[in-house]
Amino acid sequence: MESPLLGRCLRRLAQCPSRSPQRQIVQQRRLYATPAEATGDIRAAPPIRFSSDPQQFSQPRAQFIDSDGMNTAARRRDRNRNGNQGVDDQELLRQIRIVPASPSYFTATPKYTDDLLHLSHLMRKYQLLPVLEPGQAPRIAWKTIDQYKTELAEPIRSKGYNALLHLLKRLNYIHPSLMPEEVTQALDKFQRDVNPYLNIPKPITVSAYGVSVAAGRRKSSSATVHLVEGTGECLINGLPLPTYFGRLHDRESAVWALKSTQRLDKYNVFALTRGGGTTGQAEAITLACAKALLAHEPDLKPALRRAGCVTRNMKRVERKKPGKLKARKMPAWVKR
Repeated sequence: MESPLLGRCLRRLAQCPSRSPQRQIVQQRRLYATPAEATGDIRAAPPIRFSSDPQQFSQPRAQFIDSDGMNTAARRRDRNRNGNQGVDDQELLRQIRIVPASPSYFTATPKYTDDLLHLSHLMRKYQLLPVLEPGQAPRIAWKTIDQYKTELAEPIRSKGYNALLHLLKRLNYIHPSLMPEEVTQALDKFQRDVNPYLNIPKPITVSAYGVSVAAGRRKSSSATVHLVEGTGECLINGLPLPTYFGRLHDRESAVWALKSTQRLDKYNVFALTRGGGTTGQAEAITLACAKALLAHEPDLKPALRRAGCVTRNMKRVERKKPGKLKARKMPAWVKR
């Protein structure tokens, strides 16, 4: 038995008019991605034919059709045949393709990328040349990251600039007698205008009275020490050492340069210090006392370096930030 729904569908299909042939042709034309014949100024591209040529897809397949029905290639052949007469500016503009000056044009930092690629190329080219011994390379003051960013006007990160410095230092180790000219020019581009290594500090000398004067700094404290041979007396701002520094650690820090070299009872120390706290002042006296001791006995420098007395400590207290309890400590977060 036939269902009512199936019978209704069959009757509706019988009443539907058949599609006209013209409508079927239009639907067949819509199946093509490109028109099969010329439509005004648009001409269909030739079909793709694959070959073994690696440059087969680099040739342009689309062509400009002028108002007179000639394409660009035909017009060029006519112009060559007529001796390049009647050159059209509009046609020349169609042939112009703007090529970026740098292959890194479309990167976020094109100038930095060009420098990095150039140094990498020099490194690969001259990596087999003889190099100097470690620590024997010429001392060069490279530009800081802030100077480099200002010069290029690009957002350079510290990690990227460190990679640049690594290549520069490696190229600087090439033996000077074999240094290529292009490497020298590349290194000169990253040098500072003024070399701070040429500023040699004045040596500390012992006066005619046997006194050597030196200065030291730590955090926000500074100290000036007068060292003279004696019996081990130590005055800080006119006060004895135990009176000025209440903590035992600060007392030992102040005279650590003499204690580590077993010269505690052979020199008198007269120090003037200001600024900062007790820890900063004590360690500032340590550095100044070590410098003054080297004026009397230069041979003690290896021992003082092992004791950590001749190196300036650049660390400072990190500042407190708004919204935090200390430099990094945050208040407790409560959800409700």
